[in-house]
Amino acid sequence: MPLAPPITDIEQLKSHPALGRLVEWNASVVQAVKFDRDELTIWIEKDAIRETCAILRDSADCPFNYLCDLTCVDWHPSEPRFEVVYHLLSIPKKERVRLKVRLDGSSPAIESVTSVWPAANHYEREVFDLFGVRFTGHPNLQRIMMPDDWEGHPLRKDYPVEGYR
Repeated sequence: MPLAPPITDIEQLKSHPALGRLVEWNASVVQAVKFDRDELTIWIEKDAIRETCAILRDSADCPFNYLCDLTCVDWHPSEPRFEVVYHLLSIPKKERVRLKVRLDGSSPAIESVTSVWPAANHYEREVFDLFGVRFTGHPNLQRIMMPDDWEGHPLRKDYPVEGYR
């Protein structure tokens, strides 16, 4: 059975609770959307990520009350180089949404969402440690996996396979 083509038109997807709520709040924060294989991905303006997460968490009709995961993708050598990815779940409604934020490679930084979901603490530290993305306002942004004196960020695509010598 062939797969249905992805839907990228915001107007066609406004019925999804997450996108509908964000467009109602501030349509300018939504940069792009994609609905493919029953999964909704929303690209968000980087300066609005904390507020976007708070609005989705506090939504009355479909509260996305669980941060399942927070990770990063390195698209080197393309720019914007990084995408920080947030996987959210609405436990009462059994809905999922993926938020993505694009960051430049020169100084990747984004606001921390630990004030919205305290569980983001260790996820953000891991992304900082392995990719070098800084989370402003994070309560304890330091390495979590690599030694404190480690040079570089080993999950960046331009990191040497055998490390720096």
